[in-house]
Amino acid sequence: MTAPSRISRRRLIEQLRLVARKGDRAALTLAVEQMRTLAYSPRYWRTYLELLANPLARLVDLLVIKQGDKIAHQKGWVRPKRGPRKPKPVPGRGRPGRARRGTRPAVSAQPSLFPEL
Repeated sequence: MTAPSRISRRRLIEQLRLVARKGDRAALTLAVEQMRTLAYSPRYWRTYLELLANPLARLVDLLVIKQGDKIAHQKGWVRPKRGPRKPKPVPGRGRPGRARRGTRPAVSAQPSLFPEL
């Protein structure tokens, strides 16, 4: 296993891109092992979470490692809570298959970006 201090985020992402283009199993194995090393050592959690900004790395985490959410939870980082759900449309009212939209506020309700001179 590679020492965590020698893992480069740039090289790891390059390996993931190679896997995506050519299906190189050796590159995938190496990238997954390096990601596991970062994910399972608390010293490198911040680095790992920064790595998850890349969609390929996030996909590997979701499918193979499944560690990103655990780390975020352990560090006390939480996702913002969702607002209340919009009510489902009642069948037989309005247009079929579409929910009613709220009315738009009048343009004058918004403050002007350009003060009068």
